[in-house]
Amino acid sequence: MIVLRVPSCECNIRVSDWGVRRCIQDIFLQTAVRSSVGFVGTGLHTGQAVCVTVQPASADHGIWFRRTDVNGVNPLVPARWNRVTNTELNTRVTNDDGISVSTVEHIMAAFAGCGLHNALVEIDGPEVPLLDGSSAPFVAGILSGGLELLDAPVSAIRVLRPVEVTHGDASAALMPSDDLKIEFEIDFADAVIGRQEKSLNMANGAFVYELCNSRTFCRKADIDEMRARGLILGGSVTSAVVVDGDNVVTPGGMRHADEPVRHKMLDAFGDLALAGAPILGRYVGRRAGHATTNQLLRRLFADPEAFEIVECDSRTASRLPGAGLVREDALGIAA
Repeated sequence: MIVLRVPSCECNIRVSDWGVRRCIQDIFLQTAVRSSVGFVGTGLHTGQAVCVTVQPASADHGIWFRRTDVNGVNPLVPARWNRVTNTELNTRVTNDDGISVSTVEHIMAAFAGCGLHNALVEIDGPEVPLLDGSSAPFVAGILSGGLELLDAPVSAIRVLRPVEVTHGDASAALMPSDDLKIEFEIDFADAVIGRQEKSLNMANGAFVYELCNSRTFCRKADIDEMRARGLILGGSVTSAVVVDGDNVVTPGGMRHADEPVRHKMLDAFGDLALAGAPILGRYVGRRAGHATTNQLLRRLFADPEAFEIVECDSRTASRLPGAGLVREDALGIAA
């Protein structure tokens, strides 16, 4: 049983379980998992088996990874934008001792989409497991276990003026908005993908229902070349959408007709989660990848006039990703 101190009224509200009543979303406090949640799988690029355990954490802890397989050096790696050291086909974060964790974007998207603010993520290898190629298994595990409300308010990063980066034919921008909106456009030569675009307001569980089960994708023609370079050693047609011209090689086809652009939005959402707090702003990505989104965060935080940190009142909190979700929402995740 926890006691919530409610700034907007004189009474205390006692709740025995996170997410049982949507009315408690008026009080947007920081969260942690109620108990440890484990995942086992294979790293997309390393091909190594790996175990991940998401542990409870205290208020203002944020998201940290702890490499349980290393000794003699600092095993803690912060999940922050300024710790990103590699963005080729995934996002890698690294600490001052050179200890890193790769492919963090899918689990970070799950944390942000579920409204999980604090966690110690124990991992016994250098890469987060791919699982089914999406965030859905992470989301299902987090929501099924439930979240604990902590006695500390949530702060958000409000974008005050536009910032933009361009990298070749890729671009990404953040503009002022009352909530987080993501707009994305892709254009691939493969006819089965072609040009796709989608816009989504990320408030109130939109990530869980619209994006979280969209899988990473690649062209069949690129697989051999990437493996020759030591990449995607753990990928398969069951853990990614593999396309070949007019055809989807992956059994069962796509989960959504526009699954590729949805997955690019998922990746961008996960990379934005490395900001360290929810963002109130409109993100627009065109052919953008991990590098472009990380450069965008660096550009944002390099300009103190472009953003402000705000403590979320109930009105603002109701527009954040994860607001209003309950345990039963885990059952609505389509595989």
